[in-house]
Amino acid sequence: MSSTVFTGVGVALVTLFSEDGALDAPATADLAVQLVELGVRAVVVAGTTGEAVTLNRDERVELLAAVRTVLPSNVPVLAGTGAASTQEAVAYTRDAVANGAAGVLALTPPGSPGLPEYYEAITTAAGGLPVLGYHYPAVSSPGIPVDMLASLSIDGLKDSTGDPGRLLEELASFKRPIYTGSSALLALAGPLGCAGAILSLANVDPRRCAQAFAGDVIAQRALTGAHVAGHHRFPKGLKELVAARFGTSTVTRVG
Repeated sequence: MSSTVFTGVGVALVTLFSEDGALDAPATADLAVQLVELGVRAVVVAGTTGEAVTLNRDERVELLAAVRTVLPSNVPVLAGTGAASTQEAVAYTRDAVANGAAGVLALTPPGSPGLPEYYEAITTAAGGLPVLGYHYPAVSSPGIPVDMLASLSIDGLKDSTGDPGRLLEELASFKRPIYTGSSALLALAGPLGCAGAILSLANVDPRRCAQAFAGDVIAQRALTGAHVAGHHRFPKGLKELVAARFGTSTVTRVG
């Protein structure tokens, strides 16, 4: 397995769209720059928060290339490449490798059929770049059983369930980097040994997210309002929070 792709708080970057719904890759890249300047350690494009299900293959490439071009070389940019079929996931992964991704984040397919074969194919397509499995049954059920994790050809895991019991099981049994996707568990996840976090809320308040991940329970409590608001009418509610801070578009394709 490859080494840890990053540690600390990364952002699950929103994808910005113009008023007519067209991809605005330059504006998205500009937001990524601002977030890195505020302390974000890595950027994930075309993930769940980035409304990946609405992005076609060309748009994914354009988005990744735009973000990678404007960020310092020491800031990893990961691409979401999970898909409903292994064939699609492999194609997205190959595109990510060809356009400068530092690794890929692969959501399980709906129904989670043939997970060992699915991740093996993605790992082969990644050509040595880190592959993070992605457990988020609220979006793609049922996800990855804890007892299957160690047998999969993945370099680490993002878990967005927000389930503290599940996180404890993963930390006890899966000896590869684990990233929480829940801004509600930061003050637990960091001190217990998670490698990092990949957060939608890092689009809004990356500094406080980093403080909470470092174990600051006051910062964790202070994130409550934004955590709740960001999940309301997701991703619209989140984009409204981002717009209030950075003046970005609130246009969504999802919802």
